[in-house]
Amino acid sequence: MTGHPSVHLVGVLDDRKAAILRAVVEEYIDTAQPVGSSHVARAAQVAVSSATVRNEMSVLERDGYLVQPHTSAGRIPTDKGYRAFVDQLTGPGVLDSSRRELVRDFFASAHGELEQLLHDTTRLLSHLTDYAAVVVREPDDAVTVRSVQLVGLARRVALVVVVQSNGAIEKRTLELRPDVDDDRLAAAGSHLAAAMKGRSLRDLGPAGPTGDEETDAVVASVLAAMAGGGTEEEGGQVFVGGVSRMAAAFDAVEVVRQVLVTLEQQVVVVSLLRDVLDRGLSVAIGAEHGLDTLASCAVVVSPYQVPGTGGGTIGVLGPTRMNYPQALAAVALVSRRLGDRVAEG
Repeated sequence: MTGHPSVHLVGVLDDRKAAILRAVVEEYIDTAQPVGSSHVARAAQVAVSSATVRNEMSVLERDGYLVQPHTSAGRIPTDKGYRAFVDQLTGPGVLDSSRRELVRDFFASAHGELEQLLHDTTRLLSHLTDYAAVVVREPDDAVTVRSVQLVGLARRVALVVVVQSNGAIEKRTLELRPDVDDDRLAAAGSHLAAAMKGRSLRDLGPAGPTGDEETDAVVASVLAAMAGGGTEEEGGQVFVGGVSRMAAAFDAVEVVRQVLVTLEQQVVVVSLLRDVLDRGLSVAIGAEHGLDTLASCAVVVSPYQVPGTGGGTIGVLGPTRMNYPQALAAVALVSRRLGDRVAEG
């Protein structure tokens, strides 16, 4: 039972019961098999006999921290047992060196559009934890235009590329009039860059005349195409990755089906992550998150902050038999690095 930081369970549980519960939780996380008293008695933090362990495990079962499956003499943690374990973790923990190196390499080489970065981040987080990963990019009225480029692609076709202050990139393809040459296209691009910089795509307004009717027509076409740009799904833009890894963590096919259906409902996912954070939690276990379809799941979440432009939320979703220290460590590290990376633009 290595790889888990020490836990000190206090309050309702005395030190001995706390150590026994910790041993059961850690072993069950590692093996997915009910844990017997003889194994617990051999744990480093439990210095009592098997008979004493059996008695204490009976008390922990009576108090709702453990449960005994009908087919086994061993016991497994309940949601209450996991909650006691998580609440007394001394911190999010630290990822092992190989996982930390993976995170460093990922963000060192990450580039391109924000949407692709967020999508790739879910794959990274899923790889680190073996659970499904979710990134929510919150809508932000403070996001403004950083730069504008207008590029001719072919005869009568141009591409508008708008980079926003949060790193997001908006693209539109325009059909041009026959008499729009490269000089007019360049003039329109320069005029748009000056007119749009520092403004929100949601409220662009007119750019003013350039003095050339054809150039003005190009400018008007671009503004019409970009008007209202940057809008996202109501409540936020959701990226989900690693669903296959998450599915492999569950035994029941019906549970997997319900989880997959829930993850497809973006508004539900956004509401779930926000509600967990709003209650001051970083972990929601079983029924705590209020969704019957996810009653056998745990969610670990963290906000990612981007100074000046808001940010969003990242998290992982897996079974209640989750490696909580590792999941907390991964989410904490990736959320911090993601916020830094987006801020860099």
